[in-house]
Amino acid sequence: MEDTRDLAERTARSERKRRDSFGMFDGYDSCSEESTSSSSSEDSEDEVVPSIPANLPIIKNNGQVYTYPDGKAGMATCEMCGMVGVRDAFYSKTKRFCSVSCSRSYSSNSKKASILARLQGKPPTKKAKVLQKQPLMAKLAAYAQYQASQQNQAKSKAVVAADSFDWGHYICNNNTEGAPVSCFKHAPMGTSWAGIAEGVRLEVINSDTNLSTKVYWIAEIIKLAGFKALLRYEGFDGDNSKDFWSNLCIPEVHPVGWCASSGKPLVPPKSIQHKYSNWKAILVKRLTGAKTLPPDFNTKVHENMQFPFKKLMRVEVVDKNYLCRTRVALVEQVIGGRLRLVYEECEDGSDDFWCHMYSPLIHNIGWSRSIGHRFKRSDVTKKMDGQLDAPPQLFQKVKDVDQSGEWFKDGMKLEAIDPLNLSAICVATVRKVLADGYVMIGIDGSEALDGSDWFCYHGTSPSIFPAGFCEINEIELTPPRGYTKLPFKWFDYLRETGSIAAPVKLFNKEVPNHGFRQGMKLEAVDLMEPRLVCVATVTRIVHRLLRIHFDGWEDEYDQWVDCESPDLYPVGWCQLTGYQLQPPAAQSNRDVAASVPKQKKKAPQYKSQRKRKIPVDRRPFSQTGRRRSFLGDEEQSPLTYPTHGPVRSQIYPHKTHKTESTLRMKEEAAEVDDFTFSQTISDQESNGSGSYYIKQEP
Repeated sequence: MEDTRDLAERTARSERKRRDSFGMFDGYDSCSEESTSSSSSEDSEDEVVPSIPANLPIIKNNGQVYTYPDGKAGMATCEMCGMVGVRDAFYSKTKRFCSVSCSRSYSSNSKKASILARLQGKPPTKKAKVLQKQPLMAKLAAYAQYQASQQNQAKSKAVVAADSFDWGHYICNNNTEGAPVSCFKHAPMGTSWAGIAEGVRLEVINSDTNLSTKVYWIAEIIKLAGFKALLRYEGFDGDNSKDFWSNLCIPEVHPVGWCASSGKPLVPPKSIQHKYSNWKAILVKRLTGAKTLPPDFNTKVHENMQFPFKKLMRVEVVDKNYLCRTRVALVEQVIGGRLRLVYEECEDGSDDFWCHMYSPLIHNIGWSRSIGHRFKRSDVTKKMDGQLDAPPQLFQKVKDVDQSGEWFKDGMKLEAIDPLNLSAICVATVRKVLADGYVMIGIDGSEALDGSDWFCYHGTSPSIFPAGFCEINEIELTPPRGYTKLPFKWFDYLRETGSIAAPVKLFNKEVPNHGFRQGMKLEAVDLMEPRLVCVATVTRIVHRLLRIHFDGWEDEYDQWVDCESPDLYPVGWCQLTGYQLQPPAAQSNRDVAASVPKQKKKAPQYKSQRKRKIPVDRRPFSQTGRRRSFLGDEEQSPLTYPTHGPVRSQIYPHKTHKTESTLRMKEEAAEVDDFTFSQTISDQESNGSGSYYIKQEP
């Protein structure tokens, strides 16, 4: 009969071990809610713990239930480890120690060092490590008074911004969704987010407790928005009263089982701690077969937050005051992969420029010379200590192209995102063909006479399009400034200017399955003021092109960006990296934004509807009167433009001598056959890898 009982106990232990799929219950007994050692693992979920006061947290040690101190008699504190418990359960007649080990350790020479280390929150000594194996290993109330005072001091020192933005509140109130992290391959964890979904369980800090020490509990992901997740503690079921938002990449979030392996206590929230008599059985039942975070999740987050660019590395970056050239700049800061670059000639660090390390605007030293791009030589003759050229392998690679065959040629027409007005796609011209697939693009009707605002695009750039792209996709094309024959017709314009359109086959027609959907929230760089990262919304999707709207601002400040742009980030990116997030603008502060430094600010000359944000005829190019900076308004007050200036002649005067060879077009009505267009699906659904919807007949 005894052998039968032994066999049954061994079988039960084996079954419990088998069901403990997360390995999380190895240390759970120290904080279990079981009322007695004989509690069955099959207790009903409806069973309530009897005979325990509802106002006291409980722990179980070797089958005995103890309550935490509330100032009443009958409690004792171990003079060695600081453990608080019922006096009758303490060791020896004097009840000074919680265990034999503590009694022996106290008499050793290490007692003073051990006590001091514990009170200071430092790792215990070798002698003190024995305590981890004791029945009272769950030191949930150890040093309660000391840690409470420390926490109070920390709270008093913490500075919380009055205007801090709450993404969770914003998403819930507006009933919106955040773009998944997997949409942002360049962001931390962008390629390691698979499996993170609603229903995943994890271990987080239990904030619903009266304990002064840090304890944990299981939570379930209810809703995802970028890095942020709406979590619900296990046991609340359909009750959302204690739901809370958390960034999943912070150090306090762990996969299920982490507490057991780390010796950390799992304690049910006080609101439901008496809901079940056997929490261990409940968790085993509910977590069996459930998903949790990968075991190496925290390690991957740490690895993804390491960036190869370092301070004082030298790079070539676009000159924000003269688009057509590059300059040498030094890396001053690296935040979340974003670089604050200071132009080399600047001594006080004020002449800076922000961009991501994968931005197409930065290159390795020597890049400009290698492709024939204009470059401003630095006047600095002596390098600072610690400076070094950033290795070429750190920069984003572009696709190799064959320029020996059919390729872009000077004078070809196309459509391009205006780099000085990112809300507009404009009529543009290839002004110069460089090496390695790069071309210089000018915006028709808005170019400076000296070509200072030509912009360098790679031939595979997703920001340039064949003629007719906007018409096919129902996007408003911005005609050349001053062009009067409206509505704009490409065939008429090509004939009038004696030009040809760049062949459609030269453009990037690849459309990745990016995962963005209209209405998704994200954090986006305001590329006209690139030091700002703002709350934004995807308002339109055209193949791989996204229209980004800055919440709280007018549509004229929208930006067209590529789905793989390194200037787009998931919800919670700023919190994760420590970057300042610009909240949505309220109507009241929009009116005075121009007078507030470091805020979402737009100078008056930026508010011309569907036009260049700088009056072309009034752009100063002299050193004494700098023009509006490209992709950055580093000067907080609007520039003063001359009241009188020469009226520029038209860039494309009508030619009096035209031939079929220069027009490359048929004069008869059959000319339409040269360009045929097709459209198969709506722009909001076209994020697959289908056709580009534009083709050119031979």
